[in-house]
Amino acid sequence: MKKIVVTGKTIDDAVKNGLGQLGVPEERVKISVLEQPSKGLFGLIGAKDARVELELLPDAIEEAVAFLQEVLRSMKLDVRIEQKQDKDGTQLHLHGSELGMLIGRRGQTLDALQYLVNIVANRFSDRHVRIVLDAEQFRERRTKTLQELADRLAERVVRTRKEVVLEPMSPAERKVIHSWLQQHDKVRTFSRGDEPNRRIVIVLR
Repeated sequence: MKKIVVTGKTIDDAVKNGLGQLGVPEERVKISVLEQPSKGLFGLIGAKDARVELELLPDAIEEAVAFLQEVLRSMKLDVRIEQKQDKDGTQLHLHGSELGMLIGRRGQTLDALQYLVNIVANRFSDRHVRIVLDAEQFRERRTKTLQELADRLAERVVRTRKEVVLEPMSPAERKVIHSWLQQHDKVRTFSRGDEPNRRIVIVLR
């Protein structure tokens, strides 16, 4: 943990100096007053500045990115991490070659890595942090594939009037299909079974 000791005419001045050196807002540091300022004799002789220790607190996203970089290094992959923020949380986009091994079959490896990254991030935060990990727009492509699959299977249910049971999917993928068919006027969906073999069922309304 990075710590610095700074001085100033007042405690506030010392803290301000330290924050300037660290380049972070006050909520990112723990402040310990080491020495109170004193005016000295006649306000001049023996005057002492305030001494303050600032300890930089860990940032959840920075710790998650550092963990991810270590994993990528251990896999000997040259990958660039691009960070974006939206209303749902933080997105980490991976760019580089040989990303197929990071994505895995239907995104299973990417999902597992995302799970670990979120565990690391939330270990360093007192509020829930949500990180979405993506590689070369895989999430977007997979969502579109699932929506097209949902449309085809919904048509089959309407045509044959028989329910369709999909193969087991992750909670995130099931959510895509449930949401996509929620407004369908002829079919409805529900989930059946237990994890990790929970499946979506599409039936007539």
